[in-house]
Amino acid sequence: MRAGILGFLHESNTFLDVPTIFEDFERTSMTSGTALIERWTGAHHELGGFLAGGIEAVPGFATFAVPSGTLTADTFEAIAARLIDAARAMEVDGFLVALHGATVAENYPDADGEILRRLRAAVTGPIVVTLDLHANVSEKMVKHATAIVGYRTNPHLDQRERGIEAAHLLRRIVDGAVRPMQALLTPPLAVPIAVQKTSELFLFDDLAHVLTWPGVLSASVFLGFYYADVAEMGTSFYVVADGDAALADRAARYLADRCWARRHELVPKLPAPEEAVAHAIASEKKPVALMDVGDNVGGGSSARSRVLFDECVRQGARSVMVILHEPELVQSCVRAGVRSEVDLGFARGIVKTIGDGRFTETKVRHGGWTHGDQGVSALVETAEDHTIVLTSHRMAPMSLEQVISLGVHPERKQILIVKGTIAPQAAYAPVAGEIVLVDTPGPTANDPRSFAYKHRRVPMFPMEAECEF
Repeated sequence: MRAGILGFLHESNTFLDVPTIFEDFERTSMTSGTALIERWTGAHHELGGFLAGGIEAVPGFATFAVPSGTLTADTFEAIAARLIDAARAMEVDGFLVALHGATVAENYPDADGEILRRLRAAVTGPIVVTLDLHANVSEKMVKHATAIVGYRTNPHLDQRERGIEAAHLLRRIVDGAVRPMQALLTPPLAVPIAVQKTSELFLFDDLAHVLTWPGVLSASVFLGFYYADVAEMGTSFYVVADGDAALADRAARYLADRCWARRHELVPKLPAPEEAVAHAIASEKKPVALMDVGDNVGGGSSARSRVLFDECVRQGARSVMVILHEPELVQSCVRAGVRSEVDLGFARGIVKTIGDGRFTETKVRHGGWTHGDQGVSALVETAEDHTIVLTSHRMAPMSLEQVISLGVHPERKQILIVKGTIAPQAAYAPVAGEIVLVDTPGPTANDPRSFAYKHRRVPMFPMEAECEF
């Protein structure tokens, strides 16, 4: 079976003022043809799973960018054109398409749905799609896809497996062995990021049960991305069954009803910075990883907030590590040189290392990335034994190689400030004595009630306590 391989992934935080442009994708990853095969073969990403799925892969076009703001209309149109042109040029039996599910463009709030609409209009044959667990799934996506396979873990450690699953499912569809029937339910619910660790979330026990039902080909719980102010925002439950629409409906209803009945369990309370830092200083489980929820790079934030670091300084903490996206400060360190003293404005210290910011992660980590590039980076050590890592490119902290490559030993620190919530825990749990999620302010804050929405459904829990499903 010949399968066309396509990908367009971006998680778009509409509350950010800075738009995402074409160059953001070019700088991160944009490949086609044989370069796509070379880039993704062996990767822990779903694109790597497609290639390992036992099909004859025909490479088309694939790109992704670090989570950030809404895509400009020009950016969306340029990428969409490349993807659709690549698809039209293929002679294949079907398509494997890696999308995120929470991509927002200025001209298409449901950008993923629009991509699938255009693809469906341009090609024949089945289209099997993989989506991130944080997808805001729309009826438009379901209408134009033959089947959808979503991640089942957060941190996202199963992306390669889901890509392989999608490839196997496409083969069965092409062979006529199965007839996929889809069902989607979208209760009025936003699940706060702090409770989205799937190994501790009852929703995924229910999902594992549904996946054992005879006739269920695939099923997904999509927790949604509430940093996108779009009509489709929210948690959804999706099932694809073999030739049995009633079974798909029944399974999706089972998942949605059980979630809705326990929705009040999905409203966490996190410590404020003052409380969290005091706890970290006193804790005997060092190092303590303080997850900076409001400055979660994986949700689109800037990686520039110093709320937690400043609080650590105020309370007299020692041996704190923080990673900040500060290109101008990197250049100041480069000009000063290694072993020179620098004034960063918020701290003084010695430049210990200047690095090219490139690193390789061999373990399975959130995002499925193998190669990282945070740009030219500087490591500054202060008299208080604080380790300040400054990067030129904004990067989500999914790999300890981000700092190990600069000579940092995170396990030797007292406090680790991590710009994320759940996703970085796959990397940091092995070295952290304790992980504490902190209720910090910012464009990725934990509480959906703190955002001023204009386009979401109303009422919606927990923003409105009284609503029905």
